[in-house]
Amino acid sequence: MANPGNVARGLKAALSNPNNSEEAKERVAQRLEDMEASGEANSAEAHRGQVERGHKAAITNPNNTEETKQHSQAVLDELQD
Repeated sequence: MANPGNVARGLKAALSNPNNSEEAKERVAQRLEDMEASGEANSAEAHRGQVERGHKAAITNPNNTEETKQHSQAVLDELQD
């Protein structure tokens, strides 16, 4: 099953893509509305994906302290369990 957060991001990208037809954008907009209305775009799975991506980014950010990077790694390890 696709991650709802990824699906929502893809739909938003399709809406802003000037190469997509107006008809395609209308279908995409309707699908995105449906996802938001059902709460699918804001699901726990979508949130978990955002948390994981944030901590992965924190680990590779050269401006973060070693302590911050270790904390982010610990959170990621916990999420894997």
